[in-house]
Amino acid sequence: MSTTSLLKKVRKIEIKTRGLSNHIFAGEYHTAFKGRGMAFSEVREYQAGDDVRSIDWNVTARYNTPFIKVFEEEREMTVMLLVDVSGSGNFGTNKQFKREIATELSAILAFSAIKNNDKVGVIFFSDIIEEFIPPKKGKSHILRIIRQVLSFKPKNSKTDIAQAIEYFNNVMKKRCICFMLSDYISPSFEKPLKIASKKHDIVALKISDQREMELPDLGLVPFRDAETGEVSLIDTSSKAIRDLFFKNQENKNQELQKLFPKCGVDVIDIYTGEDYVKPLINFFKNREKRR
Repeated sequence: MSTTSLLKKVRKIEIKTRGLSNHIFAGEYHTAFKGRGMAFSEVREYQAGDDVRSIDWNVTARYNTPFIKVFEEEREMTVMLLVDVSGSGNFGTNKQFKREIATELSAILAFSAIKNNDKVGVIFFSDIIEEFIPPKKGKSHILRIIRQVLSFKPKNSKTDIAQAIEYFNNVMKKRCICFMLSDYISPSFEKPLKIASKKHDIVALKISDQREMELPDLGLVPFRDAETGEVSLIDTSSKAIRDLFFKNQENKNQELQKLFPKCGVDVIDIYTGEDYVKPLINFFKNREKRR
């Protein structure tokens, strides 16, 4: 991709996702995620109805009239994006590839975070840690992240989510919000996910394509595995084969549906070619109700 084409794509995504973030998600994001706690702001004179436990006795004694301490929520947080850049992201049969959806979601979440004065960092992973961008603030930092997501060329094509989460656990010592963007086609990652969710606030964005659930009846078709490169010839005209494929995929989805709640992780299902605004807003609103 040429530099000019890349900049045009970055600008296009910035316009689309920043608008969504400013007008739709910023408020929802703010209320859905708590800050680190309450920080002292100022003192003011006591008013009828104030909690007497908030009285600042030192200031009260000095001025011979009651004053109370005023606290406000510490909003600044750190947001980490764990972005799967493995080969299976280069798949999509309905308007967009999974990786393109991941790019837009990363941009929306990043813009929502900086709107709330939060730091944002990224871990790109396949079956290795491809790149780590430490958390920072600012528009230029967000645009760098979008450029990287758009143009990133991974060294490897397979997926190992367990390794990505273990790396995340090692580099992020303080509590943060972590959005994992993947199709979760990976060996088991339950153990590190459980460890991570005890310390951090984890949200899984599961990006899928409807065609991954069922095979069309197209006769004898060669299928190439995007991660291994292996090619298999499959007779899609066979109902038994189509039913087996569907059952296998359904079993995998059910395992994930059980895994995330078991590990204390929220999950948002996103599909290529479908509107992702509604599931994101529903997630933020439902999360706000649980606070």
